[in-house]
Amino acid sequence: MKKYYSAILFVLMFGASAFAQVVPYLPENEPIKESCTSIVVGRLASDDGSVMTAHTCDANYRTWVTMEPRKVFEAGSFDVIRWGLLHTEEPYDLRNTTVKGQIPAPAEETFRYLNVAYPCMNEKQLAMGETTTDGKRELVNKDGLFQIEELERIALQRCSTARDAIALMGSLAEEYGYGDWGESLTVIDKQEAWLFEIYGSGKSGKKPGALWAAQRIPDDHVCISANIPRIEVIDFKNPDKFMYASDLKERCKELGLWDGKSPFKFWPMVSSEKKNFSYREFFVLSTLAPDLGLKFEDDEMPFSVKPKEKVSAQKMFELYRQTYDGTEFDQVKDLKVAVKKRVRGEDGGMKTVTDTTAPISTFMTNDTRELLNMLKPGCAPRRRTIAVIQCSYSEIVKLRGWLPDEVGGVAYFAFDNPAQTPRVPIYAGQTKLPAGFDVCGQHRYRKDAAIWKFRETNRVATIGWDRTKDRVRKALAEYDQMLFEDTKALEEKAARLIKEGKKEEAIELLNSYCSRLSASQQRTWEEMREEFWSIFARSM
Repeated sequence: MKKYYSAILFVLMFGASAFAQVVPYLPENEPIKESCTSIVVGRLASDDGSVMTAHTCDANYRTWVTMEPRKVFEAGSFDVIRWGLLHTEEPYDLRNTTVKGQIPAPAEETFRYLNVAYPCMNEKQLAMGETTTDGKRELVNKDGLFQIEELERIALQRCSTARDAIALMGSLAEEYGYGDWGESLTVIDKQEAWLFEIYGSGKSGKKPGALWAAQRIPDDHVCISANIPRIEVIDFKNPDKFMYASDLKERCKELGLWDGKSPFKFWPMVSSEKKNFSYREFFVLSTLAPDLGLKFEDDEMPFSVKPKEKVSAQKMFELYRQTYDGTEFDQVKDLKVAVKKRVRGEDGGMKTVTDTTAPISTFMTNDTRELLNMLKPGCAPRRRTIAVIQCSYSEIVKLRGWLPDEVGGVAYFAFDNPAQTPRVPIYAGQTKLPAGFDVCGQHRYRKDAAIWKFRETNRVATIGWDRTKDRVRKALAEYDQMLFEDTKALEEKAARLIKEGKKEEAIELLNSYCSRLSASQQRTWEEMREEFWSIFARSM
């Protein structure tokens, strides 16, 4: 390996030097749709009785974030449905979007909601995570009115429970047609957690509709959606566990997806996947429920598992930073080399020591991977990790029914690679977000976009990850500790103010803390960038 070191460094420095570019990451023999990860935790599976879900937006989608205010529509007006919103640069940017149609507007005032590329959480503690599952190509019908992000937006504006949100999204898709590729949403409220999967209905001679189903996650279980559909055999006589399209059986028979006799197992009908899992599903389920003895060679993973230990928000942070280091799926385990270094001993003299280093990071570019596998076939396998370099943003959402809604719902939000960026809490009651959150940094380098305070440092760190990772992880751990220590007192004070009728004061308290913490994190990451450049200048 030593004789190839210069070539590898050249690719690292110059093949990856355009760190403003989000590098595509295609796992070996896996389709490009592997783009997002959503874990969901039932209230009896969490350490404090909260319901949790999460979402990583692992694709080239917009990164601006806003807290959308409540809205009042005029009587008899319509709600406009747009396509193309995932690639806009600022909230008011409607370039390259298309008005697809409209539906009647609600008569009541809508709810405030956290608006990310895939809308996330509203002020009533209703939240969603998302992953694209594609499905069979013949099911796509672009004549349908809705893409998934607009269904999410409307549900968050109009609903306060998971069941109501699923029923509304499903009925709208049935009535007006679903025009997107297959999608999976984890839908949670203060009590329940559901997995909602939806596909187009193809062009069967009928007007566009939707094939959709939802399965409830047991309260003491954990489930994961990672770009492969996972809903099992639907029990049409159990409304407490399943919801589904009114004409689901009829449509599936018409499309040749079901023979009308065999068990109605949803995921194999809508998908061409041979299994209902890959690396991410297996890793999460087997890690949280080790006693089940799950094996990657199994034909199928269970829909959900009861975790051996209750899952905390901190554990969710850990899972979303996973790159499988030290496991059988570690992508760089065959790329470690022994190097000799001169170091100063305790007596002040210099001595030579041998150390093991991994000069290549799991976040390597495709060019780097190709070079390595050309030099030594199979030394750099592609295995889709949970944390990836092409992540636009991620959130881990926690809902707590025993607290006022304004405080009980919190989205721990991070820009860019979740293994390299600290999280900031965004509460359901907030009305403002930190400066720079409302500017997208995906299409070009922008100093006014908050994401670049983190992304630029993260890309520099990746160039020499073996030398920078400990520094980054130390900063992440410090901010994690600060966040959980600070927010305990913050939430108690905000809840007390709300109980005293001082809601506006409580909301301002939440707004202020979010902005101050984000500003501190951004300064730290800018300082680390300068530190890393100094390291490389001395030692490359």
